[in-house]
Amino acid sequence: MIKLTCLLKRKEGMTPAEFQDYWKDRHGPLIANGKCGSHVIRYEQNPRPLDDYRDDDDRSGYDGVTVQWFDSMDEYRAHMSEEDSPQMFEDIAKFLDLEHLEFVLTEAPRVVIDGPVAWDT
Repeated sequence: MIKLTCLLKRKEGMTPAEFQDYWKDRHGPLIANGKCGSHVIRYEQNPRPLDDYRDDDDRSGYDGVTVQWFDSMDEYRAHMSEEDSPQMFEDIAKFLDLEHLEFVLTEAPRVVIDGPVAWDT
């Protein structure tokens, strides 16, 4: 199992709410419904809480974390080389500050504490 984890900072000029709406309603479906998304087992969007911002101009920290899960490095590479991958990258530039995009590929985690989690949905 391979996970792609990205720290995301919104493009300058977007409010936090605009960023979250675009990410959820435009970019998410682009991945989920595209050929590149066919290689993804799980795709998570972890947005920063809107009430964590001082105001709409608050550019401190990151605006969210995305995690994509793949069966293997080969599946990750296939995802990145699909014919619709350029569209994905063009879309990323519409809502992300590319100079502050940070990512890492990781293998299975070493779980240190594994308590119950009850997310509000």
